[in-house]
Amino acid sequence: MRQLLESTLARATRYLEDLQTRRVFPSAEAVADLTELGGALPEPPEPSEQVLERLDRFGSPATTATAGPRYFGFVTGGALPATLAANWMAGAWDQMSGLKVASPVAVALEQATIPWLLDVLGLGSRTAVGFVTGATMANFTGIAAARHAVLARHGWHVGKQGLFGAPEMRVVVGDEVHVSLLKALSLLGLGRDRVERVPVDAQGRMRVESMPRLDADTLVCIQAGNVNSGAFDPAQEICAAAREAGAWVHVDGAFGLWALASPQRAHLARGVADADSWAADAHKWLNVPYDSGLVFCRHPEHLMSAMSAQDAAYLITSADRDPTDLVPEMSRRARGIEIWAAMRSLGRSGLAELIERNCRQAARFAEGLEAAGYEILNEVELNQVMVSFGDGDITDAVTAGVQEDGTCWCGGTVWQGRSAMRISVSSWATTDADVERSLECIIRVADGLVGYP
Repeated sequence: MRQLLESTLARATRYLEDLQTRRVFPSAEAVADLTELGGALPEPPEPSEQVLERLDRFGSPATTATAGPRYFGFVTGGALPATLAANWMAGAWDQMSGLKVASPVAVALEQATIPWLLDVLGLGSRTAVGFVTGATMANFTGIAAARHAVLARHGWHVGKQGLFGAPEMRVVVGDEVHVSLLKALSLLGLGRDRVERVPVDAQGRMRVESMPRLDADTLVCIQAGNVNSGAFDPAQEICAAAREAGAWVHVDGAFGLWALASPQRAHLARGVADADSWAADAHKWLNVPYDSGLVFCRHPEHLMSAMSAQDAAYLITSADRDPTDLVPEMSRRARGIEIWAAMRSLGRSGLAELIERNCRQAARFAEGLEAAGYEILNEVELNQVMVSFGDGDITDAVTAGVQEDGTCWCGGTVWQGRSAMRISVSSWATTDADVERSLECIIRVADGLVGYP
């Protein structure tokens, strides 16, 4: 075992060191060589070192360098050194973190981390926190709590009675609602096509004046950080209206919720803390390894009613909170270990600096591209940049050209009918030098296709 783990350390270290010089997206040859990982199942056992060698030889070259400093796609953060080390330790511990009796250390690390998270985000010390796989499951869990609360007002226990014959429940979203939230609604039986949509402005923010009448049977889902523009729905006004009507507000804050941890950016999320539940990714701006998400709920009783399982004789529960009472999974890995490591290694000031640095770097991308003659389509207030290089075909060609070049990786999107390249800056590893190198690449590719000198 020691020899195998030492070999793994050497290979992983070499991989991370090579990220500075390798392509961000793998070559066609590396992708083609992935066939070497398939084939027929070996009849006799294969030595572990041989398995590792094959995995490294064919797997490592075919990875996308999301752990590196020049990946700007899908709002994907890297993994802080402390979180990667904690991830390895968590793998060695191999803890099942659903029950305290199964892993006292996993539960203790979650409980230690919860007040830190609530403090830096300003969500209130009594807010319940669950550790899930990502924002999709965090949205699912928060909305499940909302569904329980709304139907319970009618004397309907959805966990026991299901949705057959249940009272009607309304769901209000903005026209720029993210697909993960719609997926959560569909999984919960609330339907993605039954939502009431609110028109949005040029940045994707819900127009308060177009909000429908709210009541106690309404769930309002708002965004903290549009996945394209980075914009925030007007949470203060929406939460005030919802509170007066008795409606529940859920915030999809996959990456934007972390703006609350930055004194320079918190104003963008004004009023977000007045909601009832929130979803966030830790593998985005907190920069922990995949998969890791967080659900927050101001009303622990509704979250626990929605998530708690029926008693089973073999489950030894704790007198305190068991993590499984707050999330869908019973058996799950101890992902709280990495979140604990991130919060300890960054501290309050380090987390704020990371967020502000990425926002400043996004602004530099926008400034450089605009100076080169290209159109920025959004107000760059957070970490998202959308740029057009002309018509849709040219813009798509530039995006493909940048991806093929390999210096950096930026994704394509369509924003309010226009094709755009989307640049998402969310990694601890990105330096100002990486931004300048990537800018040079994007402008070089774009100038060559547009015909600029």
